[in-house]
Amino acid sequence: MTLNQNIPLQILKKYYGYDTFRLQQAEIIDTIISGRDCLVLMPTGGGKSLCYQIPAIIKGGTTVVVSPLLALMKDQVDTLDSNGIPAAMLNSLQNETETVKVKIAARRGDLRLLYISPERLMGEIDGLLREMNISLFAIDEAHCISQWGHDFRPEYNRLSVLKKYFPKVPLMALTATADKLTREDIVTQLAMDNPQVFISSFDRPNLTLSVRKNLNKKQKLSAILSFIEQHPRQSGIIYCMSRNSTEILVRELSQYGISVTAYHAGLSSRERETAQQAFLNDRVQIICATIAFGMGIDKSNVRWVIHYNMPKSIECYYQEIGRAGRDGMKG
Repeated sequence: MTLNQNIPLQILKKYYGYDTFRLQQAEIIDTIISGRDCLVLMPTGGGKSLCYQIPAIIKGGTTVVVSPLLALMKDQVDTLDSNGIPAAMLNSLQNETETVKVKIAARRGDLRLLYISPERLMGEIDGLLREMNISLFAIDEAHCISQWGHDFRPEYNRLSVLKKYFPKVPLMALTATADKLTREDIVTQLAMDNPQVFISSFDRPNLTLSVRKNLNKKQKLSAILSFIEQHPRQSGIIYCMSRNSTEILVRELSQYGISVTAYHAGLSSRERETAQQAFLNDRVQIICATIAFGMGIDKSNVRWVIHYNMPKSIECYYQEIGRAGRDGMKG
C-alpha cells in the first residue's frame, strides 16, 4: 500500500492533538501499513497504542487488539470513542445484550478497533472473527506469550493459531519488557513472518529514582506522609504486595485527611471499577494498589509511584515505575 507520509501526521494531529511522532512510532506505523509483521519493544508511556491505532484508521477493516487487561480495554475504548474513533471490546464482564451489540457492529464493519481477551478470542476464532474484515492483529503484553516471559499465561501460548487461520493478516506484537531470548521466543510462538523488530530506548529522563532501606512500618508511614506533603495535589500510586496492606495503608493515610482509595483483586468488579474511575478522573489523589493496577492505564498526570514493598522482579519494577510521568513532565 502506497501511503502519503503526511496522512499519519494528519491523523495524529486530528485525533490525538500531537504535532510530531515520538521514538520510532512513524517507522512502526509505516511497517504495519505495508503489511509486514513487526515486534515492538517500547517503554511504558512511549506510545505503543498509537502504533496500531493510527494504522487501524488508515487501513480500513478492523484491527483486533488482544489484551489480558480488562482495565486497559475499557480505558482505551472510552478514549477512542471520545475522540470519534469507532471501537468496542469483548470480555467476560459484559452481559449478553452488550456482547450481541458489539458482535453485530463487528460483522458490519462498523468498528475500527475491537479489543478482546485471549480467552475470548480463542472462542471466537471459528465464528465471529471469520465473519469480519480484519486488517491487523495487535498482541499487547506480548511477553506473556513466551515461556521465558515473567508473566507466562497459557491462553497466550495458543495465539500461534492466528497465522494458521489468518495467514494474510499482519501481526504486531507489543511489549515494554523482553530480553533477547524472550523476543526470539515471541516470534517463534506467534509464527511471525520475518518480522521487523523495533527496540526503542528505555531511558525515561523525566523519572528520578530514590531508595530508602531498613525502614520499619512506622518509619515507612512517616516517610510516605512526608513525601505526600512535599508533593501536594499530585496524583500518585502506592504499590503493595498484599490486599491487606493496601487496605491498612488507605485507613492510615485517610486519618491524615489524604484523598486515597484501594484497588486489589479482593474487591468486587464494581468496587474496582469505582476506584479506578475515581483515580483516573482525579476524584481521589492517591491509589494504594496491588501490582495488577496500572497495567495499560493511560493517566498522564501520575507524578509519582511508591513501592511499599519490594517488587517481584526488575521487570515488574520497570513496568510499575513507568506509570509515572507519561506526559514527559518531571515529577
